[in-house]
Amino acid sequence: MKKEDTTKESAQYAALVEKISKMNLTEMRSYIKNKIKDFQVSEDGLNEVMRRLTQEDIKSKKYYLRADDMDVKKKKAFDLVLAVAQSKMITLHTIELIQKFIEVYKDIITVYDKEHKEIYASRFVDAVNIALAGIKQKVDLKKKMDILGEN
Repeated sequence: MKKEDTTKESAQYAALVEKISKMNLTEMRSYIKNKIKDFQVSEDGLNEVMRRLTQEDIKSKKYYLRADDMDVKKKKAFDLVLAVAQSKMITLHTIELIQKFIEVYKDIITVYDKEHKEIYASRFVDAVNIALAGIKQKVDLKKKMDILGEN
């Protein structure tokens, strides 16, 4: 790869990070669902959305969601993570970030489920398992194509 290509890629990635960092939950969901004109969803974009939700703020030492946030915000974040898990662009790294989300917000998810008679905890587990199965299917198909291509 040429040096210019690497520079161009890192500039595109920086622009992606910048754009996602300014989005609210609704805009991030529109991005994940590929509904933002001239801004195609990508593997890096999925990872960046999940990183934003799971990364602790350096200054405030707080995560994106807090226990005292409005229930609407929590629900939007939970639904966003489920949408990420259903994306065709999902990678193993994205799944790891979803697992981190579940770990970081375990208490908030449990309380939300109890108060609203929801089942997000099990929906997250199901979504991760389905996403892993989808990745396994892609890998198996690629192996099959590689074998067919060698003959």
